[in-house]
Amino acid sequence: MSASIQPKSADPELTLISVTKSFGGHDVIRGIDLTIEKGELVVFVGPSGCGKSTLLRMIAGLENVTSGEVTIAGKTVTDEEPYDRGIAMVFQSYALYPHMTVAENMGFALRLQRIPKEERRKAVEKAARILQIEPLLDRKPAQLSGGQRQRVAIGRAIVREPRVFLFDEPLSNLDAELRVQTRIEIARLHQSLGATMIYVTHDQTEAMTLADRIVVLRAGKVEQVGRPTDLYDDPDNTFVAGFIGSPRMNVLPGQVIAEDRVKLAGVEIAMSGLSEKLAPGEDIQIGIRPEHFMEGTGPRVDLTIEVVEQLGSTAFIHGSLGQGLPVVVEARSARPAVGDTVSVTFDADKTCLFRSTGERIR
Repeated sequence: MSASIQPKSADPELTLISVTKSFGGHDVIRGIDLTIEKGELVVFVGPSGCGKSTLLRMIAGLENVTSGEVTIAGKTVTDEEPYDRGIAMVFQSYALYPHMTVAENMGFALRLQRIPKEERRKAVEKAARILQIEPLLDRKPAQLSGGQRQRVAIGRAIVREPRVFLFDEPLSNLDAELRVQTRIEIARLHQSLGATMIYVTHDQTEAMTLADRIVVLRAGKVEQVGRPTDLYDDPDNTFVAGFIGSPRMNVLPGQVIAEDRVKLAGVEIAMSGLSEKLAPGEDIQIGIRPEHFMEGTGPRVDLTIEVVEQLGSTAFIHGSLGQGLPVVVEARSARPAVGDTVSVTFDADKTCLFRSTGERIR
């Protein structure tokens, strides 16, 4: 198992130290410690209600910190006003002024700072070039598509030249095609600006494709921090295993038979690396990624096919394994049909083992 990965930089861009947040006696954020390095794109991901947007708003200064400390570029900003923190936030709702043109929306924060008009114009035009929205500068928000409005909102953040960009589910109002396109634009923007970015989403696909590191949150606590591939290959518990990956990892009930054997779906399977603390008869959970079925030469188990998602060269088979265990299996060459029963196996060395309580064993 991988440990949580923290940057090695001696001069981090942002740190959270034992940060908590309570509303009316209810703990929403419960003691989070996190370090974000300059130039990183870090994604906060988790189910609805896990506290990811609240945590972002605390970094922005839009929510007070109940206890703990927030620092940006070495300066404690826990009690600073939002405009004093060197951050810029891109909201889910775009938050554009309908009576202003695109150029006026993008330059509004600079106007409030009494930046000279010519300097504002140059900053807006530079951001527009980066985002390829120069032809839109004279339009009003009502004349723009959802994707164009989101780029204007991002442009408004760019002109401020913040130390940290904060994105709060910026793609959730876009259709599927625009989500993919805008996600790519944000990744390119990060590469070109080299800026520190914190991005909140409930969509783990966005997290996997955008992040340098992912912070997985549940009920106001950090479950695991790491690179996307590390979280995918090496989850610390069944929550992370089930949340990271699409389709998610299959987590199936099993039982220890001996020090090197387990039972899954009524079949005995040789499995090395079982903890010495596990006793014969103890219940465990076995994690198998969909793509790791059909591999290996071990015992085979019958899979009854119930639903097939055909995606061209790949199909995802939803069905029941052995004694009625629901699973998803990835098939790359077969063309299975609903109602068929096929025999599958997997490579035991590529499985993850968890205790019945969810903690990782191997």
